[in-house]
Amino acid sequence: MKILGLVTETHDSGIALLDDGVPSLVLEEERFSREKHTQDFPRLALEAAFGALRLRIGDIDVITTPWDVAQLRRTFTKSVIGRLPTSLMLLWPGAHAAQDSGIVLLPFWLKFNLRCMFGLTRLPKIVQVAHHDAHAAIFFTSPFEDAAVLVMDGYGDVSATSAYVGRGNRLECLWRGAFFDSLGMLYTLVTHHLGLNTFEEGTVMALAACGGDTYVAKFRELIRLEDGGLFSLNRDYLRHDRYGQVWPFTRKFLEDFGPARRRGELISDHHCDLAYALQVCTEDTVLHVVRALASAHPSRNLCLTGGVALNCVANARILRDTDYQRVWVPPCASDSGAPLGSALWHFHQTLGNARQFEMRHSFFGLAYTDAEIVDALDKAGLDYLLLDEKGLIAQVAEELSRGKIVGWFQGRFEVGPRALGNRSILADPRKAAMKDKLNARIKKREPFRPFAPAVLVERAAEFFEVGQPDPFMTMAPRVRADKAHLIPAAVHVDGTARIQTVSRLENPRYYSLIQEFARRTGVPVILNTSFNAKEPIVASPTDAISCYLRSGIDVLAIGNFLSVMTSSDHEGTRDEYGLAHV
Repeated sequence: MKILGLVTETHDSGIALLDDGVPSLVLEEERFSREKHTQDFPRLALEAAFGALRLRIGDIDVITTPWDVAQLRRTFTKSVIGRLPTSLMLLWPGAHAAQDSGIVLLPFWLKFNLRCMFGLTRLPKIVQVAHHDAHAAIFFTSPFEDAAVLVMDGYGDVSATSAYVGRGNRLECLWRGAFFDSLGMLYTLVTHHLGLNTFEEGTVMALAACGGDTYVAKFRELIRLEDGGLFSLNRDYLRHDRYGQVWPFTRKFLEDFGPARRRGELISDHHCDLAYALQVCTEDTVLHVVRALASAHPSRNLCLTGGVALNCVANARILRDTDYQRVWVPPCASDSGAPLGSALWHFHQTLGNARQFEMRHSFFGLAYTDAEIVDALDKAGLDYLLLDEKGLIAQVAEELSRGKIVGWFQGRFEVGPRALGNRSILADPRKAAMKDKLNARIKKREPFRPFAPAVLVERAAEFFEVGQPDPFMTMAPRVRADKAHLIPAAVHVDGTARIQTVSRLENPRYYSLIQEFARRTGVPVILNTSFNAKEPIVASPTDAISCYLRSGIDVLAIGNFLSVMTSSDHEGTRDEYGLAHV
């Protein structure tokens, strides 16, 4: 059975192809359109997937989508209509939160776009899966036979927090929180208040480490912790249920926490302290929910998903400070994984099929042939060498040990928001200045934001206070005090690091590179950040070469091909890639 999961008219549009319960491709439209978090119909992703697998629309048995529009309409009507002044109805950003840019018309737009793309051919049956059910269904790819499953995000169809129990090929919903009592939305609203945009919540999480406890006690009044793991948001401070993101804060909030920061305004201690209070109270709330879930369900396994599950600092505290012995967060915990989740829900929960797949890696994108790589290199006019794997590993490890920045493009690209070793920019973590060098040359982001260390799985506990593998970069444990001086560029200001453990089985080439770097330097850790520069992570050879040429990357390792940039190469005249080559 072939199931096509598809999401459109909401952020992170994309597709997933499930073949008899096994994902064959998971593609985000942004990787092809080069527009971050695009809401566009995933035409380019569909064209790429159907071309790669030589499929036709008639080969698909069912199309699933991770929204139940009927539920969403009922929730929207019950929660919103009648509470808003008529003049604000057209302004209320529930069109982006509850409806997400016209998602209430999803069935119409989905069929319309499919017919535009595939003609009048009879379409497969379209099944709508509730949003949190789709998130929860990632459990079916987890390493657990039974687990508690917690979904926390901005908004779903009926709630923002849902708890489930997963056993085998079944999920049972235990409870759902209220629609507007959303920890994810609170984080987004304060992110906006701090002068940042939606999807920059990770920046606030990093900023929090620079703050102090000035506002923690007062901020705790915003979130009321209730029995059974529930919580509610204090409407004395928040009015997003009436005015959405136009006027989300009351006068009391502004009196207690100050006016909004203007974008571009200097970040002050006040802003750091507010970010700190938000992060501390987020962690408190997540732990409150998780501890109640652990009391109600005997399993010591926990699956976390939804956008809040990207908060790696909170995730590390769950593992450290609760009774759960294993915590699993998929690489696509955000809505990038929702199309896959909808397909999994239908295959297992609705149809009752047994589980047969465990997600041990994140590489569900496209791979590119040597011929495609060579064609892109030649069109760019680059000089390059063709090396065997041993030679490539040795040369890249040597370049890294000499302080060079390497663009690393290998195999199939990753699903989700984090580069995990196939579309990465790599660097030496042994000198603190490397962080600033990466920022100045390539990333151009806030100096307080950290970069992630990738470590050989067997040696992770030697460098970090971690008790389980973390191949998907979902936790930020503390760096061991006796090792921090060896990898200063990877240590955040609070002494933590968002690690990725790398195993030989799941990514042998990446593992061999770190191993060779360790042989040369004694340090089994390299610095890893996403292969991009103010854009979606690169997907194709052309994307990678474009980023290489218009940034300060020194070396491009693309498949078995190696291109080394000289200082003069970065100073040429511009071409269609953005920077010329010599």
